[in-house]
Amino acid sequence: MDQSKPVNTVAAAVKPDVASVVQSAAVANAAAIAAADALMAPPTRAKRGFAVLSPEKKREIASMGGKAAHEHGRAHRFTSEEARAAGKRRHQLRMLAAAQAAAAQSAAAQATGAPGSPSN
Repeated sequence: MDQSKPVNTVAAAVKPDVASVVQSAAVANAAAIAAADALMAPPTRAKRGFAVLSPEKKREIASMGGKAAHEHGRAHRFTSEEARAAGKRRHQLRMLAAAQAAAAQSAAAQATGAPGSPSN
């Protein structure tokens, strides 16, 4: 019976040490992983295609494409009359849509009897 006391005392003394060793190992492992991640930079992608070209060269190539489209008849340049007519149509469509939205909103307000809606 005398032998059980020292074993229990040793076990009690060892338990906190094991926990602290495990905890310090986990902290050290996390620190090592963080250091490795900091050292390994994400892979950089090499520029390809038009990204490699200078802005002047890009502009020159785009200009050639526009000129070619006009030569082949695939491009269209609005005259001032055509642009004016297109703007007028767009404005009319916007006004019509706004009027329809306002009418739908007032009809919904009247159907629910919301305060502030026009009454008969």
